Amino acid sequence: MAAPKKGRGPAGGQGRPGRSLALILIAMVALTGGMFLADQPTPRLGIDLAGGTSITLEAKAEPGQESAINKTNMDTAVQIMERRVNGLGVSEAEVQTQGDRNIIVNIPKGTNSAQAREQVGTTAKLYFRPVLTVAQGTPTPAPSASSTDKASPSAKPSASASDKASSPSAKPTASATTQGRAVTGALKADPTPTPKASTTPKASSTPTASAEEQAAAADLQKKFEALDCSSKASRSKASQGTKATDTVVACEQDGSAKYVLGPAEVDGTDVDSAKAAINQQTGQWIVQMEFTGGGAKKFNKTTGKLAQQQSPQNQFAIALDGEVVSAPSVSQALSANAEISGSFTQQSAEDLANVLSYGALPLSFQEQSVTTVTAALGGEQLRAGLIAGAIGLALVVIYLVAYYRGLAFIALLSLLVSGILTYTIMSLLGPAIGFALNLPAVCGAIVAIGITADSFIVYFERIRDEIREGRTLRPAVERAWPRARRTILVSDFVSFLAAAVLFVVTVGKVQGFAFTLGLTTLLDVVVVFLFTKPVMTLMARTKFFASGHPWSGLDPKRLGAKPPLRRSRRVNAPTDPKEA
Repeated sequence: MAAPKKGRGPAGGQGRPGRSLALILIAMVALTGGMFLADQPTPRLGIDLAGGTSITLEAKAEPGQESAINKTNMDTAVQIMERRVNGLGVSEAEVQTQGDRNIIVNIPKGTNSAQAREQVGTTAKLYFRPVLTVAQGTPTPAPSASSTDKASPSAKPSASASDKASSPSAKPTASATTQGRAVTGALKADPTPTPKASTTPKASSTPTASAEEQAAAADLQKKFEALDCSSKASRSKASQGTKATDTVVACEQDGSAKYVLGPAEVDGTDVDSAKAAINQQTGQWIVQMEFTGGGAKKFNKTTGKLAQQQSPQNQFAIALDGEVVSAPSVSQALSANAEISGSFTQQSAEDLANVLSYGALPLSFQEQSVTTVTAALGGEQLRAGLIAGAIGLALVVIYLVAYYRGLAFIALLSLLVSGILTYTIMSLLGPAIGFALNLPAVCGAIVAIGITADSFIVYFERIRDEIREGRTLRPAVERAWPRARRTILVSDFVSFLAAAVLFVVTVGKVQGFAFTLGLTTLLDVVVVFLFTKPVMTLMARTKFFASGHPWSGLDPKRLGAKPPLRRSRRVNAPTDPKEA
């Protein structure tokens, strides 16, 4: 008879099931504690269960560019809007097209839903434009005959520039705002600048402008003098319908100043990334930007030109959707990094960095309607779904008790552990990744009950097969595990693969179903390996199960077991008659 091999413990860890049970118990306690520490005792709910806001946006093309409203641009806008709202932590936001010109945005009720509503339709067209003229934000009084301080927006501007120098020798000063002009984030600014109603840029060295150009300049001057930046509507319309190559008028975001700005040579597409940060010297919130390779070259070239100009022509304006966010001055050529400074709060800085990071919308959108979605209908459907799930679970329990008897106790404990893990993880995923529980996700959790129960049944049937072969319970439990384990892993892999494919190829609420199905499938493997198998090993050592009690579900007589397997010992016949 061969000696047993050394170094190998009992199959399946028969001798130390307590370690696995302790591990899963620690995981359950940690997840539950984390759920309460994160102040998230319940899963976050989607718009169909918690209610929220539904926004209808209509695409508006620039004059002469009606063909820009096409399927490609609409799909691009949907993707950017979806990234923006999810970048704010608003989970389960739905963004989809409706018809040829409309986009529907459904935002669940949450802490950041208001900010998402403000950003979702923001075009986020960013331009760096040189400042030609700056004045107070209110309409400019008609100049007297002796006035020589007339703005000349027709003068050829220098190339646009950018923000603070990346050189460590540059010494930025704190933002300064005066009645006549706003200088934010200046590299070299006069600490007590003198307010000016307007500033005359350097005279152009080009030949005398044509009559058409003079008429356009005069028209722009009248528009600039009449511009009133005190209202939000007038600020948003100041640069409406203009192009990046146009000389435009624009307002400071807070309405304190108005500008004549030259054509842009650097725009938002040249920005590689943006993030909110705190200026360590001033303690103010800023937005840090990094340019692409091509953007950095344009940035360096234009700031070099502006550094040679006099104030205010050495300033550049960072214009977002036609409004000036910041207008710093430049004293030297800058490199690939820039900062937007201004009267930012943490929230406004993060919002601006968010829209810059995910890019500008290819179209302008106008808000058509905003409606509040109630959770009443979703709540009724949820109750109906939970009732259906409870009925299904009750039928599963009845079947387990009737067919497996004592083994049903192990199955129910495993289902309970799986439910606790699923609930706590869903609650923690809310603040962690923005997961929100919607109706399809609830359906995925209900379907998972059947997947989990199926794993228990596979294992129990393998054990019963071993008992039918005449083995006692303890060896039957260990011999059945490798065969059951292989079947469970293959089954769960197929379910997880289907969930993963469904999550990748679908959008919106269907992804909630796929995500929940995949999560519960992974948890099924964890529960079976770390709980069901160790508990079954411990139960096999009890008299109730080991003796094959009629109510244990493992009664050899009821299962039609064969006689116990016995190994016969062969005895050689004696060859010596004396020995016989």
